[in-house]
Amino acid sequence: MNELVKRLRAEMQEELETNILPFWMGRMVDKVRGGFYGRIDGEGNLYAEAPKGAILNARILWTFSSAYRILKKEEYLETATRAKRYLIDCFYDTEFGGIYWELDCDGNPSDKKKQIYAIGFAIYGLSEYARATGDKEALDYAIRLFEVIEKYSFDPVRNGYLEALTRDWKPIEDMRLSDKDENEKKTMNTHLHILEPYTNLYRVWKNERLEKQLRNLIRIFLDKILDRETGHLNLFFEEDWLNKYHIYSYGHDIEASWLLHEAALVIGDTELLKEVEPLVIRIAWAADEGLNPDGSMIYENFLDKHHVDRELHWWVQAENVVGHANLYQYFQDEKALKVAGRTWNFIREHLIDRQEGEWYWSCYEDGTVNTRDDKAGFWKCPYHNGRMCMEIIERFT
Repeated sequence: MNELVKRLRAEMQEELETNILPFWMGRMVDKVRGGFYGRIDGEGNLYAEAPKGAILNARILWTFSSAYRILKKEEYLETATRAKRYLIDCFYDTEFGGIYWELDCDGNPSDKKKQIYAIGFAIYGLSEYARATGDKEALDYAIRLFEVIEKYSFDPVRNGYLEALTRDWKPIEDMRLSDKDENEKKTMNTHLHILEPYTNLYRVWKNERLEKQLRNLIRIFLDKILDRETGHLNLFFEEDWLNKYHIYSYGHDIEASWLLHEAALVIGDTELLKEVEPLVIRIAWAADEGLNPDGSMIYENFLDKHHVDRELHWWVQAENVVGHANLYQYFQDEKALKVAGRTWNFIREHLIDRQEGEWYWSCYEDGTVNTRDDKAGFWKCPYHNGRMCMEIIERFT
């Protein structure tokens, strides 16, 4: 085995088991109200009264389920089971189906809208728990959530999935995933995070309709979302797939490159792979436009506004490692492996918090660490960095 690969694998397993997972087991478990706390800020202060987000809980569920599947340690299963119970018992809407967007600190629904992105992550977590344990309840709930996405979000006329709906699946005025997003009905980000859980669900539920919709999602990326001229993914669309924006999101590009490849690999269709694989490489090369010489990857380029956001976000660096490791593993790209190695070195030197645990949100362009944004919270979860570690462990074992 390549010496760099051996080093990456060993160091990432150590990072996962001595820093990332212990932080979440030790500091984020809410033993008073149940589930997990909603927030720890960038300086390490716990906010026990913070609301609890669906995305955070679902990503904890996925991370610890995957960690148990790979490493077989009972403490990981215990944390995954805690997340599974809280997701089903508190976040699941027993009247209308789907997942609430947010609970208060006591576990009562405080925002009942149905954001399809969050429901996708619930499928991702539940299907991984079923994959790791064979648990029928988790699989049943994952299938229920697949069905509500297909019933209420899928657009059979124009294709694709609507971004958000009200609790009872009616149209909603503000469809944005966050205040940083454009208020459009269809987005690359939500489609990516439907593709991702559908792929994982298909691993444990070989259903014909699911396979059909997974194949369709790949086609949507190739035919609607991907700009074939630039290799970048467009981000925001009107209902009929009109794109009015010119934004390059380098982290999403590199993440999509390997998630699209994973979906095609899981389906196992040789002809589909022949079409997808050259585009996997093309998208990854486009993402490399955001690389710095030290291997770090900048955030976004807003072409219409002539503005480049050079902040170095934790999740972008994690996906950068996986995307380039994928190029090495499947396409023997030695240069890509070196990029993954440089990115990991950057993460180790700048983003990992050796004193308090976990990673910082980002570094600024001048190299200073961002402690303004959360260490753990609605969007800051163990999913990107934990998955990076587990992808390297699994790919190179």
